[in-house]
Amino acid sequence: MTDTGIDYREVFQAQPGLVALLTPDLVYADANEEFCRSSGRSREQLLGRHLFDVFPDNPDDPDATGVHNLRASLLRVLETGERDAMALQRYDVESAEHPGEWQERYWSPLNAPVMGPDGTVALLLHRAEDVTALVRAGGPGSGAHRHLEAELYARARELQQVNERLRQANAKEREIALALQRAMLPAPQPLGAHRAAVRYRPATGALNVCGDWYDLVPLPEGDRMVVSVGDVVGHGLDAACVMGQLRSALSAASRVALGPAEALQVLDRYARFVEGAGSTTAVTAFLDWDRHTVTYSSAGHPPPALLRGDGSVEFLDGATDPPLDARPEPIVRPRARTPFADGEALVLYTDGLVERRDRDIDAGLRLLADSLSRHQGADPEALADAVLLDLLPTGGVTDDTALVVVAL
Repeated sequence: MTDTGIDYREVFQAQPGLVALLTPDLVYADANEEFCRSSGRSREQLLGRHLFDVFPDNPDDPDATGVHNLRASLLRVLETGERDAMALQRYDVESAEHPGEWQERYWSPLNAPVMGPDGTVALLLHRAEDVTALVRAGGPGSGAHRHLEAELYARARELQQVNERLRQANAKEREIALALQRAMLPAPQPLGAHRAAVRYRPATGALNVCGDWYDLVPLPEGDRMVVSVGDVVGHGLDAACVMGQLRSALSAASRVALGPAEALQVLDRYARFVEGAGSTTAVTAFLDWDRHTVTYSSAGHPPPALLRGDGSVEFLDGATDPPLDARPEPIVRPRARTPFADGEALVLYTDGLVERRDRDIDAGLRLLADSLSRHQGADPEALADAVLLDLLPTGGVTDDTALVVVAL
């Protein structure tokens, strides 16, 4: 028994339905007793083997779609980190006692993610209900049975076709949103004597492309620059369009505003007239190399990180305010200023870099600080790559990430 008094291994085995655990490569990691009994396979015949090596399509059925549909569902779970309920499936099973003989079977499957500590899908939970008896409720060979079977199977095929069309439409929307977002994000440009690196990593889910942006604006007077990042609430094409409007508005305001707080106040007013802009977060920093200062203001955004020359990291959280359009009437936003020394670095980012569903943001900020400290002294390009490698899981995340590194 565990410390909680519950033996979860026994709970798994006692599940009344068919339950199996698969690795992200679709290899069996475990299966409960009911799964083995109903499928006619022992645990030894399952564990360590690929799902579709154990359960291929019936070669005698040219219309078999079980493998295609199940693979598509499992890949959606891996991609999005969300559970996926499948329509009724006909998925025949080869007899374990009589190879070459296929049993006509019907299933109601549900696939769900088991998340690992790094926020990625560590295992896939595949649960299925054997509804063959229900489909055959009219009795073998009876007219009622054949009618019910044909109706259920036709409905299942219709649902599968609808799901496939939705998947294709979502994939097309993702492609358009990504193209629009990348077109509106500024390409790296000469920054005089200063060096900076920018990175954008889209979310892995088909509908999860978000409205993250970044901007670097050299100012005409003195040795100054404005650096900003922001994050629009929402996903898909709408979020990308809102992002483009807000990024352009903040870029223009930064060129004429007295400082970062005033620039965000202008953006706050503008956001009131842009549908979907409410609750957007943003942070902007004015860098002044003549005075060696960073002046910043934040609208509900994660704090910029200042990597000091000794490897320590200071999070700039002295001027944090609610997101855009969060108050009935806009008020003066706060600003703060901190000095910097030559050789230090300023890092701005969106929450996709540090937030995960299985941990709070403070843990993500600690990981970011540790990564920056370990790579202190690297040039902006190398530092940006190192941070992404340290903090983003290899399987991707369900939120976009924008990152800006400026050498001070």
